[in-house]
Amino acid sequence: MKYKIKKETKPTLKTFGKYKAVAVHNQTIESRQLFEEAARHMTISGGVLEGMMMTVAETVRRHLQMGDKVRLKDFGLMKLEIESDKVDDPKTFRAKKHIRGVRLHFIPESYEGSQPLYEGITYEKDKTFSE
Repeated sequence: MKYKIKKETKPTLKTFGKYKAVAVHNQTIESRQLFEEAARHMTISGGVLEGMMMTVAETVRRHLQMGDKVRLKDFGLMKLEIESDKVDDPKTFRAKKHIRGVRLHFIPESYEGSQPLYEGITYEKDKTFSE
């Protein structure tokens, strides 16, 4: 995984002005490419796999929106969490006023303390980035 060093620019953070490593993302792999690549390891076509995955994606989305957690075996757990302002008195809380949005939380699958998603990652400074 490539990284670059970046200065913290948010003045409200305690780490303002300090430097940190941030991931460098070279490309975005679109779903079509994923389907074709995965289909090469199966006995079905990319189009059939795409149809199946779109159905699964819609089903996952529906369950998340209903407030369910969704666990995909060997991948991880997904759930939606609400981000809201804090109020002093719960009686004054108003959803339209205080809820700022929703975030997707993903927790990678873990086996006896080991998370396969993170195994084998090595770190390399991105040489194309100049500070």
